[in-house]
Amino acid sequence: MHPDSENTMRRQFLITSRLVVLLTLLTIAVACAAPRSISVIPVPANILETGADAFVLDTDTRIALSDPTDTELRRLAEFWAAPVRAASGFSLPVAANAAVVNEANTVTLRLSSGAPEGNEERYQLDVTSSAINVSAVTPAGLFYGLQTLHQLLPVDGQEWSMPAVVIEDNPRFRYRGMHLDVGRHFFPVAFIKRYIDLLATYKMNTFHWHLTEDQGWRIEIKKYPRLTSVGAFRRETVLEKHFDPYIGDGQPHGGFYTQDDVRDIVAYAHDRYITVIPEIEMPGHSTAALAAYPELACTDGPFEVSTVWGIKEDIYCPTEETFQFLEGVLTEVMDLFPSTYIHIGGDEAPKTRWETSDLAQEVIAREGLADEKELQSYFIRRIESFLQQHGRRLIGWDEILEGGLAPQATVMSWRGMDGGIEAARQGHDVIMTPTSHTYFDYYQADSDGEPLAIGGLLTLEKVYGFEPVPNALSLGEATHVLGAQGNVWTEYMATTDYIEYMVFPRMLALAEVVWSPKTARNWDSFSRRLPHQLQRLDKLGVNYRPVTTPDVQ
Repeated sequence: MHPDSENTMRRQFLITSRLVVLLTLLTIAVACAAPRSISVIPVPANILETGADAFVLDTDTRIALSDPTDTELRRLAEFWAAPVRAASGFSLPVAANAAVVNEANTVTLRLSSGAPEGNEERYQLDVTSSAINVSAVTPAGLFYGLQTLHQLLPVDGQEWSMPAVVIEDNPRFRYRGMHLDVGRHFFPVAFIKRYIDLLATYKMNTFHWHLTEDQGWRIEIKKYPRLTSVGAFRRETVLEKHFDPYIGDGQPHGGFYTQDDVRDIVAYAHDRYITVIPEIEMPGHSTAALAAYPELACTDGPFEVSTVWGIKEDIYCPTEETFQFLEGVLTEVMDLFPSTYIHIGGDEAPKTRWETSDLAQEVIAREGLADEKELQSYFIRRIESFLQQHGRRLIGWDEILEGGLAPQATVMSWRGMDGGIEAARQGHDVIMTPTSHTYFDYYQADSDGEPLAIGGLLTLEKVYGFEPVPNALSLGEATHVLGAQGNVWTEYMATTDYIEYMVFPRMLALAEVVWSPKTARNWDSFSRRLPHQLQRLDKLGVNYRPVTTPDVQ
């Protein structure tokens, strides 16, 4: 047997033995909460604080790699070390050879051989008084182990120590998402990257980027330049909620991401093991596109990029010209985004224009469709077929169920859980994102004294109490629930500070929902661990909503 293999087996045996002891000694009630001195979020699946002396970083601490020639392993080492160097002043050199692996005062990063045991994101972390070992079978798993290791460090301190701990960890769900609407308000590239950084810190692995809306088209499409020259800009924005009578702010608003911007952001996210899913809305929420190319509508217009929020009656007309346009758009989108999924929206598409359109009615008659709902299903199926031809999968909001679901479509259930339940029972994959628990544009407390929000109430504790798998599903049906997502619609969020205030700390609660085992989640434990994380957000300059009694004791 190779010495490395023997050492790995011994280490795994040691970790397993320690965890068995833990489970033997602790009651179920105590096991549901992480140790008080460990303030990691999300709470790991299995964690044992050994009681041994802490590991202390100092000027002599080194980083060792199980394979120094592995460029990704070295990148991960530097990724973890850079902020620690900046905060501590220690050099933390990365060794050029494997000779120092497991030596004293060494942080060892190890990519182990073997199968991921059904979860490519699992990792093991062992901190002793003399050394640290972080191991995984994939770089993604190692990345998440390093996020946990970073959280074990003090935010500020004279002594850069980490408690002696053994952790075996893996996520409950493979889809752990956060959404951001840049159609209502445009935000700079630097903030998008900051947002991705914060997602990665808490082990979220999907960024759902809502790029097109009635109020703005935000992605460059070279084949259709008017989408950005016209569709990316509106003359003003409704002032707060002054719809009737209408009052505008008189301030032009706009912006878009060039294709180079998109490539940069996608690569940045990839380096942090985050998949970026683009959303190109259709057939509704398309006013900005119709302002640029009015021939795609069922009426003569005129159209302008919308200055108010809400549902618009003008949508894409289901003509061959429209399908050619959308295929052209999606071709360029797929060139920019390597994600398996392409999100096509499908929500809030009134059928009024189709009901009175000779063109739409001709399609209904030609295709033998029963009504406009089936016409929407036909529309979505056409798009799904095109995406499948290019090796991609369609995902959409739960309205795509109306008129019949496209054969391979994945459903994002936002109007409660019923759409997700229906889709799962039909054998379709589901992302749960109901307004009741995951809409971060809702108020966090009584609206008095809170920034303007779209409405509703979603407290931190309620987010934490979210269960993505409904009891109504059988065990087999439940396997179709891939995970959950927090949504950030920006009608009333015009600044980056505003977004951060609405997202944090609620995203931390959601992160624990989608990562940690259901049995490990405990509100009192989360409340005790949260202040340490708020200190970290303070250090990063995040404008989170302060957490006070009765939210967290």
